[in-house]
Amino acid sequence: MALTISVVLLLLILTAIFLRSGKLKLSHAVVCALLGFHLASSNIAPDLRHSLSGAADVISSVRP
Repeated sequence: MALTISVVLLLLILTAIFLRSGKLKLSHAVVCALLGFHLASSNIAPDLRHSLSGAADVISSVRP
């Protein structure tokens, strides 16, 4: 559990650095994909899924 959280935090920090630099290379994209896989297998995955689903519902209910 502690190892998973450490890996997720490390990948999240690396992803933020790569995105802020504006130079997202292939290796950076691999890190982003690994972050997604680690988040999907972590304990916060259901909360993230619920939050994203709620945000999608709010956005889809907005009428221009």
